Amino acid sequence: MVKAPNTQAKSNYLNISERKILLRFFDILSVVLGIYAISSFLNVNYITLTNEMSVKWLVTFVLYFILFGNIFELYNLKVSASRYLVFQSILITCFATIIFYVFTPIITPSLPKNRIEILYLFLGIVIPLTYWRLIYSTFIYSPKFLKNILIIGSSNKVENILQIIEKKNFQINVVNYISDEKITSLENYKYQQLDKADLLKVMEEHSVDEIVVSTSSLGIKPNSKINQQLVYLFEHGINIKSIGNLYEEITESVAKENLNKEFYKYISFSKNHENTFYLLFMRVFDIIVSLVGLLSLLFYVPFVFIGNLFGSRGPLFYKQVRVGLNGEHFNIYKFRSMIVNAETNKAIWAEKNDRRITSFGKFIRKTRIDEIPQFWNILIGEMSLIGPRPERPEFVLSLKDELPFYAIRHVIRPGLTGWAQVMYPYANTTKEQEIKLRYDLYYIKSRGLFMDFKILIKTISTVIQLKGQ
Repeated sequence: MVKAPNTQAKSNYLNISERKILLRFFDILSVVLGIYAISSFLNVNYITLTNEMSVKWLVTFVLYFILFGNIFELYNLKVSASRYLVFQSILITCFATIIFYVFTPIITPSLPKNRIEILYLFLGIVIPLTYWRLIYSTFIYSPKFLKNILIIGSSNKVENILQIIEKKNFQINVVNYISDEKITSLENYKYQQLDKADLLKVMEEHSVDEIVVSTSSLGIKPNSKINQQLVYLFEHGINIKSIGNLYEEITESVAKENLNKEFYKYISFSKNHENTFYLLFMRVFDIIVSLVGLLSLLFYVPFVFIGNLFGSRGPLFYKQVRVGLNGEHFNIYKFRSMIVNAETNKAIWAEKNDRRITSFGKFIRKTRIDEIPQFWNILIGEMSLIGPRPERPEFVLSLKDELPFYAIRHVIRPGLTGWAQVMYPYANTTKEQEIKLRYDLYYIKSRGLFMDFKILIKTISTVIQLKGQ
């Protein structure tokens, strides 16, 4: 038997979380060095490292930078791999950081007498950040620092996961695949025939860090040679995961193949589903945010009223029956964005570029202003800030028939925003609803404060960049 790979020495690849930590660390270092440079060599005193308030000002600036960096996808690894996209993200992030820093003088220094110092501050952080990100995209984003993956499975399973890896630009290096037949549409990948493959030899030749496998799709028996080799490698510290787990890691949604009669093996409720402190915190948070949201109606009502006068005269608000927690019905409230009597005989899915949406309605949908009245639903407990979007009873009835696991999404309160909403915002067919369902199920099994924070950041990003539908 070929000697098992040496698992004692640490591999040189950087996993996803390590890359994000690396990006944040050197981003902050670049910002601090940039500020030091302009204060030392250009005598910029607006933000300096020699004042007694310097630590407070610097921490505030860095916190703003990290916040807007997340909002404008500076830590999206797909964006980080593109020089054009990352430079665009750097510019927007730095601009937003400085704007907020300038307009919060209670916790930041007063505006400088010489306003050119603000421009120096902008350039002082943009330039070192750009240089650092160029270093990252040139040297660190390379196969040398990517995890080497070996995939074992039927040709259709392997083809599907490889297409997803390419589509999502997921940062792993697939060095080989072992399957029942070669995939002609994917010539760039090395192939080994299943019944001829020596798994240990492949591992040694390609320095494989991780094996992704779907033995069930190949009908591999427990006592087969390849299964024995998998057990041997696992005993020697090689990480082995299923194709379904890799799919979830890449897409952050539940794999379609896991929605079967043994779903309980792959889908479970988050530990926070019955965590009293988490549920209480979220309810208090919902109440506070909904009160602030309802106060904002004082500003938005006259604005939407005037917009409707020119766009489409008619009622300012509309209500519609939706399905909520445990399948209970409630009335959802929104600013009207469609023409009056948009539906006559039956419920109709909203479509992309829907002709029923008014010209002004398109704007309030993109900015999500139409959703603001739903803060009332949140305040009285019919909805939460975060959760699966509530659907109409007519659609729920048909979707429950076609998608057996659809009703699971009703085990938690529906939300103003949610994981499916920010990851796959538009769905007007059963197939698209099935994709959104898998995002909702992923949220249900991963629900927690960190997940909720990610959703809020993505929602803010969607609103600011006018990505709403």
